[in-house]
Amino acid sequence: MVEPGGGPATGPEALTTSPERVELLEKLKMYGRDPEFADPIFEKDGISMLLRHAFYSPSSETARAALRVLANAMLLKPETRQMVVDQGFATNACSELKKENWDNELLISRILFLCTYGTNVDLLELIEKHHLADNIVENINRHVKAMSNKSKSKADPAEESALLETLKLLFNVTHYCNEKISCFNAAAPHLVALLWRNDIKDEKPLDAPFGQLVNGLLNLDLGTEQCRSSLYPKREPCQVSSRILSLLSRAMKAYSDADLEHTVTPLISLVGKLYENAPQAVRDQLQEALLPSDEDRKAVLGRGQTLSARILKNSTNPMAPALRDAISHLLFDLSDKDSTKFVQHVGYGFASGFLFQNNMPVPASAAEAYSTSDSSGASKQVNPITGQFLDQEQRTEGPKWTEEEKQREAERLFVLFERYLPT
Repeated sequence: MVEPGGGPATGPEALTTSPERVELLEKLKMYGRDPEFADPIFEKDGISMLLRHAFYSPSSETARAALRVLANAMLLKPETRQMVVDQGFATNACSELKKENWDNELLISRILFLCTYGTNVDLLELIEKHHLADNIVENINRHVKAMSNKSKSKADPAEESALLETLKLLFNVTHYCNEKISCFNAAAPHLVALLWRNDIKDEKPLDAPFGQLVNGLLNLDLGTEQCRSSLYPKREPCQVSSRILSLLSRAMKAYSDADLEHTVTPLISLVGKLYENAPQAVRDQLQEALLPSDEDRKAVLGRGQTLSARILKNSTNPMAPALRDAISHLLFDLSDKDSTKFVQHVGYGFASGFLFQNNMPVPASAAEAYSTSDSSGASKQVNPITGQFLDQEQRTEGPKWTEEEKQREAERLFVLFERYLPT
């Protein structure tokens, strides 16, 4: 082997064969799992040694063995990430992304992903000068090609793991370097294609790869023609939105309050972006699926088991503040950002908090009953507070008050009101 500077290899590498080096690095990986007893691995000299084997070894087996130890060190000891950046190996990692090997893609993507946390890595430079965006997009495309060349029953675990690492890297780079989002829009058709990579499970439907695919789409500029042509294909404009709605429907049933916040919130945000840039056919579909239906209005809104009922119920979920905020904004957008329509769609009880929080005026007619047409075209009165059809409300008939009782109650309320007036 030749050293980076051009001289002959020295030290242990000159005295060992490639299989022996791989074996030694595997042992080093085991020792490195407990940082308390493996300090030399995490020091500058140790990281430099790993970088040399990972990026300059003529043996791919040795290189990947060193990459495994390095990735583990960067995960366990955050300070090692800056060492990698300081020695200029983030640029080497960008070049390594071109290698068509699943293990290599997994390890290099993970190392670059970890470099996005707690370091001064220059993502802008990596994108502009070292083709980071191009290589990420091409790697995602390779997974699409792999998907089309094999059946779902013969999934390759290494390929699946590599895809997840690449998607995580895509999300972080687009999040921390959003001025270069346009460089990643070419990933949109590949991400869309991968939505059909696996069947959607009823239990934990947003488990890999779906959660990562949602996150990958979330930061892209979905309003560009490049993205729109993938998200709303002319032949079937509702194809992608139907898949997303299927994911959402299962997710709203599958997850508890503790999981909804971090698992489903990105999906709600993606639905909002889909609606914002969608043609009319997709907008109509999303409104029909997510706004309360006639079936929902047979009871107080938010108490049923439909997707729209579950969505509305979680718009006031105290255990999931980010989710409830995302849902409220989505429902407002689905109401054409019109306060009157918003109140009529979800009921004043659900709408009032959102309107007050966002300093929006409450419609003058908010507390008045209004008419709407049901599925048969018949006009029906709606309770403005609960959103329920008035003729579906269960009325409890108590004893009628006498005029004297009404007068006494009015006087009592007047006295209570007077007490709260400022003196």
